[in-house]
Amino acid sequence: MTDKSGNLVLGDKKVDLPVKSGSIGPDVIDIGTLYKQTGAFTYDPGFTSTASCESKITYIDGDAGILLHRGYPIEQLAEQGDFLETCYLLLYGELPTAAQKKDFDHRVTMHTMVHEQMSRFFTGFRRDAHPMAVMVGTVGALSAFYHDSTDITDPHQRMVASLRMIAKMPTIAAMAYKYHIGQPFVYPQNDLDYASNFLRMCFAVPCEEYKVNPVLARAMDRIFILHADHEQNASTSTVRLAGSSGANPFACIAAGIACLWGPAHGGANEAALNMLQEIGTVDKIPEYIARAKDKNDPFRLMGFGHRVYKNYDPRAKIMQKTTHEVLAELGHKDDPLLQVAMELEKIALTDEYFIEKKLYPNIDFYSGITLKAMGFPTTMFTVLFALARTVGWIAQWAEMIEDPQQRIGRPRQLYTGEPQRDYVPLSKR
Repeated sequence: MTDKSGNLVLGDKKVDLPVKSGSIGPDVIDIGTLYKQTGAFTYDPGFTSTASCESKITYIDGDAGILLHRGYPIEQLAEQGDFLETCYLLLYGELPTAAQKKDFDHRVTMHTMVHEQMSRFFTGFRRDAHPMAVMVGTVGALSAFYHDSTDITDPHQRMVASLRMIAKMPTIAAMAYKYHIGQPFVYPQNDLDYASNFLRMCFAVPCEEYKVNPVLARAMDRIFILHADHEQNASTSTVRLAGSSGANPFACIAAGIACLWGPAHGGANEAALNMLQEIGTVDKIPEYIARAKDKNDPFRLMGFGHRVYKNYDPRAKIMQKTTHEVLAELGHKDDPLLQVAMELEKIALTDEYFIEKKLYPNIDFYSGITLKAMGFPTTMFTVLFALARTVGWIAQWAEMIEDPQQRIGRPRQLYTGEPQRDYVPLSKR
């Protein structure tokens, strides 16, 4: 990182502000002393032009359609590696050697079970509770069971907490699913890989043997990789903000899950599938395309375009291939919903309106279709997102804790309420 300097003139005051350059990406103006020098704050709703931290984990260039984890393109990680290898990379900064990978996989596997008393938490929820509501509560409850990994000043405890979160999240997510559909919990099985183990915990039942389909396991693993981290998005920023107060990691991840639940964030794939259900059949697509192009119509196509990517989302390219592999394996080509999805995809990639506005199908569009084909209800989509994103949250949280410049988050505001006024006694009002 290199430093430059820039000048800012505010009224009759001229101040020098450092300009920092990262290894790649745009320069950043350091305004840390702006208020001290000028008495003024910056105004940036949503923090869309503000770097809230320094990070070495993930880099995004939305205009070019680039996503890097520790410098490695997401395409290479998803095509050539597996999810736990990506977890190791995000946590430790480098790809593991064969010996390191074997050890890491073993350590994660040994933490997959949850405390048996946690099963009682689930019975406290209504049987029709949304799985994300269950996730927020049960993940937050982990801090009540694992006191030996909540001291954030101890590097060993931080590492143990990180492994526990990555290992136990599939188990908790599967338990939330089983409770949601009224089936008995299925315990993890240590001889299976991460994705296969999760699928078994979700879809196996005690009355018969369950054999994991390798095509679906690979697709699940790839979905996890593609959702592992995405820089300083809303939920990651929430985890960092919660962690800046010194809160334990389990509480911070629960906060991230709560943020992810929003339809503008993690709920986007569920919204995309709901849109497909609203359209219903291929013959109705022209009507909805026309509505999407009409500025006066409130209807919007979900699963197209992206807040950050102004080019084709690099994750969507991989997810597109995975979607077609899953559909071919399961023989769902006659599913009306999936027919609508494939026709919409074709239109979005060829219609001048979509191309001009860069409304490409995004990862939420493809992942929703894939997860439905695999047998997950829409209520589970965001849960799977949270499962995958846990490693990114944990890596970002750990980086923040170890950052010597880290301070408790305290955004400023532009106050537009009443100025100071005197209290009027009740009898005179």
